[in-house]
Amino acid sequence: MMQQHLNELGEQIGEPMPNETLIKFDYPDSLLREYENWVVLLRPDQITLGTLVLACKLDATAMGAVPASAFAELATVTAELENTLQSVFQYDKINYLLLMMVDPQVHFHVVPRYASERLLGSTAFVDPFWPGPPVIPQTLEISSEQQQQMLELLKDNWAVTA
Repeated sequence: MMQQHLNELGEQIGEPMPNETLIKFDYPDSLLREYENWVVLLRPDQITLGTLVLACKLDATAMGAVPASAFAELATVTAELENTLQSVFQYDKINYLLLMMVDPQVHFHVVPRYASERLLGSTAFVDPFWPGPPVIPQTLEISSEQQQQMLELLKDNWAVTA
């Protein structure tokens, strides 16, 4: 119902409105990079340092509803976000979680994984779940200043491949 309202509002002003999943993850304030079909957002609640949301801009609520052109673009998007996270935080592994249990549109939680602590400024963060699977509801304690610092750090170091 909310998405229908957003679509109608977009039609009234002549611009597409972001889907409700994007809004839930603080788009556009959390935006790191925008592509034709996808956005990469800094997840407001960090599971591990540098947790992102890779979200489809379309109103697709199932992977099978995502068009082939968006899948093709996904290769570039994932290469760039992985290169960026690697250069900034040197992750050991990366997890892509496609759950869509609460937020309806297609999106991945991108969770960098760390065998040892990582620094953001002078603060050390550990991956409390290593080497097991991440626990989505459990998040790191990160201040709004640290969240902003991470947003700027990732934006400034975004690794463009094309």
